[in-house]
Amino acid sequence: MLMLTETFKSGTATNSRPTVSMFRFQLLIGVIAACIMPMIALWLSNKNLPLDSAQSLHSILAALLGAVGGVVLYRRLGMFPGLRNIENVVPSFVISFAVAAVALLLLRLEYSRIHLIIGFVFTVGFFVLIAIRLQRRSLYHFWVVPSGETSDMPNLANCRWHRLAHAMLPDEPIDGIVADFRADIGDDWERTLAEAVLRGHSVYHVKQLRESLTGRVRLEHMSENSFGSLIPNLSYRKAKRVFDFCAALAALPLLLPVFAVVAVLIKLDSKGPVFFRQIRAGYRGRPFRCIKFRSMYHGSGAAEASHGRAAAMTRDDDDRVTPIGRYLRRYRIDELPQVFNILMGEMSWIGPRPEAAALSSWYGSELAYYSYRHIVRPGITGWAQVNQGHVVELDEIDEKLQYDFYYIKYFSFWLDILIALRTVRIITGGFGSK
Repeated sequence: MLMLTETFKSGTATNSRPTVSMFRFQLLIGVIAACIMPMIALWLSNKNLPLDSAQSLHSILAALLGAVGGVVLYRRLGMFPGLRNIENVVPSFVISFAVAAVALLLLRLEYSRIHLIIGFVFTVGFFVLIAIRLQRRSLYHFWVVPSGETSDMPNLANCRWHRLAHAMLPDEPIDGIVADFRADIGDDWERTLAEAVLRGHSVYHVKQLRESLTGRVRLEHMSENSFGSLIPNLSYRKAKRVFDFCAALAALPLLLPVFAVVAVLIKLDSKGPVFFRQIRAGYRGRPFRCIKFRSMYHGSGAAEASHGRAAAMTRDDDDRVTPIGRYLRRYRIDELPQVFNILMGEMSWIGPRPEAAALSSWYGSELAYYSYRHIVRPGITGWAQVNQGHVVELDEIDEKLQYDFYYIKYFSFWLDILIALRTVRIITGGFGSK
């Protein structure tokens, strides 16, 4: 079977890429906006301003770092599904320009704050316009080879799926051709796919395209080669553990005053302990005590949640949740004590959410490969949480499992950055809380 595939990136079709989507163009715009535009603006405001001083040179180099880093981060975040291009413009350049500013401070170099601020504003402005331009085209037409596992393409608002009746290319617009590369489609279809590639059309393997569009990975057979590819990046896993520990250690002094205030509010709100400890399934399936702020009435079943499946489920408008507990859950404040679990190596900042031991045992008995989600450390937030929210029903857990497998398969620094940014955004709206 011909292995003809390209990586689908959200926001633009690869066979008809507009100039504004190209890396070289975006890099050029970033350099102009961050380095040249501020120099022109400063010179127009003060024509006697020396542009060849050490301060100007350091400012230009820092702005260049901010622009290049921001463009790279903007494009890497755009590779993952579920995020519109315009939503990651500001976070990408805030991070890159902040890193550049910190580098200047650590090196104790003279620089112009005005230059960096103007460069940041111009860069963000230009890339917002680029993102708007890329999002104007929101509907994509994919043509599907009718064989193999191509009968259940995802129902997405911005995609239209057209079945090819014969082994020949249509005259209508083509954003991509979808085929199951594992199926025996015959010589005529293989020649058609080869012709499509020669004409400049994108040809996608159905499984890869489905993953890229939905952000989920489905496992059907233990013997599949794709199952082997789900082994996470071991080197990044080690680096992530070091970062988790250092970040938790640094955050602890800032969180302790918050913990004190929340503890007082919980005590005033209802009787019972401040913290709630629950046995959950953790890294490699090992049980551990997850620490949270108590958000339910003491003795209402929350304390016994580790022993009963029904008690471990939190449903919409659960009457066991205290008044202050609703706010703690809505803004995920009840999860903050898990910083201690991170310090002990039981959890990470980002990863699949740990389930109560009773629920984990039930899900594992009902859903194939459920235990595989334990190959990475569980997290305070994760890919399933920012896409799906809190769920407990078996059919919802099956979908959640697909999100978890996507995270494991594409386990990387870039995906963690995206999850962190989306977590900050959804906390303000209380998405997925119960």
